[in-house]
Amino acid sequence: MAQVPATVVDGANVTRLIWLGVVVAACGFAYSSCTTYVAPNEVGILESRLVGPTGIREKMYPGGRLYFLMIGQTMHRFPTDLQVLELTSYRDESNARNARVEAPVEVNTSDGSKVVLDVTVLYRIEDPFSVMQQAGPGRLFESTAVIPKTIAALKKNLGEMVAEDFYNVKVRSQRAEKALAQVHTELKEKGIAVDHVLLRQYYYNHDYQQQIEEKKVQDQLKFTRASEAEAAKELAKKQEIEATGRAKVEIETQRGNAEVTKIQAEADAYRRKRVADADLLVQLANAQGAELENRAYQGGGSENLVGMKMAEVLAGVETVLVPSGGKGGMNPLDLNQALRLFDVAPETASQGVKP
Repeated sequence: MAQVPATVVDGANVTRLIWLGVVVAACGFAYSSCTTYVAPNEVGILESRLVGPTGIREKMYPGGRLYFLMIGQTMHRFPTDLQVLELTSYRDESNARNARVEAPVEVNTSDGSKVVLDVTVLYRIEDPFSVMQQAGPGRLFESTAVIPKTIAALKKNLGEMVAEDFYNVKVRSQRAEKALAQVHTELKEKGIAVDHVLLRQYYYNHDYQQQIEEKKVQDQLKFTRASEAEAAKELAKKQEIEATGRAKVEIETQRGNAEVTKIQAEADAYRRKRVADADLLVQLANAQGAELENRAYQGGGSENLVGMKMAEVLAGVETVLVPSGGKGGMNPLDLNQALRLFDVAPETASQGVKP
């Protein structure tokens, strides 16, 4: 049997290897061309150019699966989780959150000033079919819908403010809510739902910033002075009320003291009147008693009563009975007779008694 040269064997192996590589490459190409994987946080929209029905199909293919595609078919993938758009100058911080980063928004305010805003927009894709139809495949919805609509809404609503209004959180929040409502309405028609439009920071021109800060300081000083003046006015009112109260208390106290004095005087007058009335009654009673006693002395047997009273008066006095009538009677008015009666010499009598 003839021996096959080694070079012929090696050439056949190389040919087989080449064909094997071609087959593998063809299989890989076919696999990559005919299959596609939709991630769990994505949804697929099928577009067919050759196999009917052609065009963009409305059916949505859920994520987490591998799909087989025919010739001329393309699976467009759209995210289903929350998307972030950062309009800011701080790109490094935003890239860490896998957000789409664009330049900050410059707003021309109604008073002619310029304010630069850092804004965060949070949104979701609700209807991938509408997004595919109106915005296009891939991330075109960001460039053609979300970014321009958001910037336009911010410039319109915040541009109606004056520069100083950005310091007022209430006014700023109200305008941000209006911008959110506008962009939500405009993007909802395209299948995109905007959840939040957050104004994170705002920047003025340096010179204007300095003017604003100086004006705010002056406004604060003005407010402080106005508050102090109002406090002084209220203090004066308080002092006036206190003085009026003290005067009323003093008046009422004096009126009370006068009333007490009046009552005491009336009580004293009443007491004196009652005492006088009592004394008068006592005196009248005594007079009536004396009158009754006098009448008793004038009635029958009054002489005996008088004699008894005289006897009481002369009680303890030595008495001498002398005749008062006849020749030997004694005249109590004849002093010499009385002296002779008691054996007193007339000379002695004449010496002791002057005529």
